[in-house]
Amino acid sequence: MAKPIKEWSKLERCQQDNGDEDTTHIGVGPGGDFQANNNLFDNLITGDETWVHLNTPETKRDSMTWKHPSSPVTKKFKVQRSAAKVMATVFWDAKGVILLDILPQAQCINAARYCSTLDSLKEAIRRKRPGLLRRGVVLQHDNATPHSANLTQQWLQRYGWEILPHPAHSPDLAPSDFHLFGPLKRHLGGMAFETEDDLISELRNWFDNLDVDFIRLGINSLLSRWQKCIDLHGDYVEK
Repeated sequence: MAKPIKEWSKLERCQQDNGDEDTTHIGVGPGGDFQANNNLFDNLITGDETWVHLNTPETKRDSMTWKHPSSPVTKKFKVQRSAAKVMATVFWDAKGVILLDILPQAQCINAARYCSTLDSLKEAIRRKRPGLLRRGVVLQHDNATPHSANLTQQWLQRYGWEILPHPAHSPDLAPSDFHLFGPLKRHLGGMAFETEDDLISELRNWFDNLDVDFIRLGINSLLSRWQKCIDLHGDYVEK
C-alpha cells in the first residue's frame, strides 16, 4: 500500500503576472474535496519514458475475432516481442506533445542525458508555448533516479521550474502511464519494423496526429485521480 500523500494538502503556488498576484493552489478543502484552479493546467507539463520495441505483438484483446460457436478453432502463432528497442521520452501538456526524444538502442538514460533532454524541452517550449517560460513551468515527472538525481535538481533550480509532487510507484497518477502509453502500444501491436529509423518515423507520426480532445482529457483527468487518491488516503487509484 502506498503511503498517504501529505503533499497534496500543502502544495501551493503563487506567482506575479503583470503586477497582479496570480495564485495557483492545490489542496484539500474543508470537506476533504480536492481543489485546484484552472491556472495550473496552463503551466503544467508532464513527461515520462517508455520502451518501444521494433516488433510489438498484439495483445490478446486486440487479436480477438468474433466467430460462430460452431466455427473451427483458429490456430495462432505466438509472436515474441523483439529484443531490439528504443526508449521514447515524451513531454506534453493540455495542448499537445511538446517534445519526443528518442534514446538510441544500447544506450541508457542517466542524469546527464536527462538534463540534455530538459535542455531540448526548454527550447521546444520557447518555440511552441510562447510566454510559458516567463510564467513559470510546472513539471510533473516521477521519482525515477535520473529525475531525482542531484544534477537534475540543480538544472531545475537553475531555471526555476516547479516540480509537482509525485508519490513513488504511482503510475495511476502519471498521465503518460494511465492515458498515453497504453494507446501507443495498442497502435503498435502487430507491427514489425526493419530499422530503428522506421520505428521512430511511426512514433513521430502517431504523436503528431494525436487528437487534441484526447490530449486534454488526459491532463484534465488528473483532478479526479488526485481526488480519488486523497479519498483512499494515498492508496492506488482504481482504473
